[in-house]
Amino acid sequence: MAYLSTAQLEKLGFRKLGKEVRISDKASIYNPELIELGDYTRIDDFCVVSGRVIFGKYNHITPMCLVAGGEPGIEFADFCTLAYGVKIFAQSDDYSGATLTNSLIPKKYKDEKFAKVQLERHVIVGAGATIMPGTTIKEGCSIGAMALVTKSTDPWGIYVGVPAVRVKERKQDLLDLEKKFLGELK
Repeated sequence: MAYLSTAQLEKLGFRKLGKEVRISDKASIYNPELIELGDYTRIDDFCVVSGRVIFGKYNHITPMCLVAGGEPGIEFADFCTLAYGVKIFAQSDDYSGATLTNSLIPKKYKDEKFAKVQLERHVIVGAGATIMPGTTIKEGCSIGAMALVTKSTDPWGIYVGVPAVRVKERKQDLLDLEKKFLGELK
């Protein structure tokens, strides 16, 4: 995987560019002036990141993910991971048939939902999962592969299914490992 150089990243004009950021030269970045990249953020091949998106530190967006922040935005706290093919939407058309849909139609004929999405610290989202507008994935949650998240979660749960439901507690051992890891960096 080839990454953009620091000079190339700076030239894109991100709202914020942290240190040691890695973005694949095969990723598609739209609206970089709205995107904040925290230290050690990594975005891999064939990802699309657009709209208002804020990444904390140590976030990894693996290949083929879609992060569509739109106007309301998506916020990642520290230590979040999206596995292959995850899709996150901060806005969506009305699929009921009551209005017209798609980005080619004037807003007065549509009823789009615009709502911020938040991923708190230590969230991991499994391959192929989809997160819908207005949801908050609380600290320490694990979202299973192919899950559909339509409602906010409670902290430290493992969520699976369509729609996603909590099936068990997630261990918090990683909090001690985080302290050890960050302590070694000093």
